[in-house]
Amino acid sequence: MRERSVVSAVPPSTGPWRARNRFGLFIQGHRFFPAMIEAIAGARERIALEIYWIETGSIATRFINALSAAAGRGVAVFVLIDDFGSSDLDARDRRRLTAAGVHLARYNPLRLRRGWGNLARDHRKLLLIDDRYAFVGGAGISDAFDGPDGWRENMLRVEGECVADWWTLFANNWQRWSERACPPPQPVPAGAMRGRVLAGPGRVGRRPLEHTAIRGINEARRRVWLVTPYFLPPVRLRQALVRAHRRGADVRLLIPSGEHCDLPAVQAAGQRWYEWFLRRGVRIFEYHARVSHQKLLLTDERVLIGSANFDRWGLRWHLEADQALQSGIVAGQTAGMLEGDFALARELRLEDWRRRSFIARLRERFWARIEALAARFAQGRRIVHATRRQTGGHRGQTSRNDR
Repeated sequence: MRERSVVSAVPPSTGPWRARNRFGLFIQGHRFFPAMIEAIAGARERIALEIYWIETGSIATRFINALSAAAGRGVAVFVLIDDFGSSDLDARDRRRLTAAGVHLARYNPLRLRRGWGNLARDHRKLLLIDDRYAFVGGAGISDAFDGPDGWRENMLRVEGECVADWWTLFANNWQRWSERACPPPQPVPAGAMRGRVLAGPGRVGRRPLEHTAIRGINEARRRVWLVTPYFLPPVRLRQALVRAHRRGADVRLLIPSGEHCDLPAVQAAGQRWYEWFLRRGVRIFEYHARVSHQKLLLTDERVLIGSANFDRWGLRWHLEADQALQSGIVAGQTAGMLEGDFALARELRLEDWRRRSFIARLRERFWARIEALAARFAQGRRIVHATRRQTGGHRGQTSRNDR
């Protein structure tokens, strides 16, 4: 079978704007994990979990217990885990899920013969409960996010018409890795907030997440607050941020500090752009309280939140999914939350940044060069988001011999 490029292999899943929704923001794991577990406990018909990062630990055990209990009372439970991101979920936990009747599938199982195709990963973090709820954000099922002092992260609870779009997105991906059918969704309106489901990558030449982010920035008049753990922005995103500042918008970037970044090499590569932005008036804040894993964009009354890091890897190559919404209420809550984060961050000044050490500059240049070479190399390769049949999988089900 002829391989297709990463963007052409993925079915289009970006939905239209829906007018009848309700959104709730949960801040930190000690709030969103209990809400997600409670929703699982209340499920009556079906549950779907699509997750990149899941690892054995107390949080995973709570989810496994809740999902197993749901399957035991007759709820259809579908779990799609990324094979690389779930490498720290041990075989015993996987067996507990399948023994309880959970339908478990692995996204793009790692195979030596797949070569560069192994780079195609499902980075989404999504929990669906019946036709009532979708939980969307950037949190993995990991103890790293547990408690008020865990990694800084948020999850958004979605109710209303967008939930059916989230089910469609999940089903499109699920059917590529499992022969078990996922029932079609039934839209259930709730509230009066506008929302839109965005998934990436799209068809060739289309990058819905990147284009939506840039459009929001281009239309903003008051504020553009972008929060990301890894900042390697495409050129059009960089230009949009600078244009917003020149229009008079308050443009801020919130990025983890060096001692609180889980991928220091990636952070160093992104720091090459700090002086460029500072010279053009964009404000940069380094968050010092803990590891910041947040991924969101606030532009006036619009919020974009989900799994996508605002870099070219996430916006163009990984499977990502975000919820776009327009609501003065949620935007106000998000702004208040971020004001608290900015208060725990240090604003970088151009004159101070220019005084950083020679070693720091050398590290930036080295990792920026490595990242640019990797991106150029990947751009010229076919990073294929294959199907189960292309990888030689067996019904997408994890067996005792898989790990």
